[in-house]
Amino acid sequence: MTGIRFQHYDWAGGREAMLRFGPDAGPIALAALPLFEEANRTRQFACTILRALAERGIGSVLPDFPGTGESLVATADATLSDQRRAYSALAQQLGADIYALSIRSGALLEGDATLAGRWHLSPQSGEELVRDLERARAAAGRAEGDYAGNRLSSERIAALREAVPRGDGRCRIIRLDTELRAADATYPGAPLWRRSEPDNNIELAEKLAADIVHWIAA
Repeated sequence: MTGIRFQHYDWAGGREAMLRFGPDAGPIALAALPLFEEANRTRQFACTILRALAERGIGSVLPDFPGTGESLVATADATLSDQRRAYSALAQQLGADIYALSIRSGALLEGDATLAGRWHLSPQSGEELVRDLERARAAAGRAEGDYAGNRLSSERIAALREAVPRGDGRCRIIRLDTELRAADATYPGAPLWRRSEPDNNIELAEKLAADIVHWIAA
């Protein structure tokens, strides 16, 4: 099958929705969007990458995790540990030959999963994520603990601060050419996660899909 299918997966804490793109067999890219508002800004872009992968014969999954997307778990009630458990459970259910495709802070969710490889687009540490959340909270004049309308406990903020992307094993880091940080490759493009509204970049998505295909094949 090469179309887009709406499905579900189960983990110890319940059931979450997911979209499947492309074939069910062969290598599968398990996508993780950034946490919080950046997820809304990058979802369309991520789907464009996954559709481009499907056209190249690579299947993929875009799941909701506890507290994200259409999850029945409220954002304020979700924990990083639960999100990681859900990610690991899904990776195990998908079988072997699973590759992470993580954007920004999405790379913080995959650390406990057994994967064939990790592909990160502009990975962000938990400390960097919290700094962004604090700046946005201050700019909006919101009360302590209120982040874009979400109440996040001090315990959750502390857990995020300590989280870092896992970079061992087979890991490829991609960045935009405006980022002055180490990377395996860079591509020109604007950081869509910084836009005030959701946006897309089809040309960049096609280039990134080609990069992923070549990396998996290698």
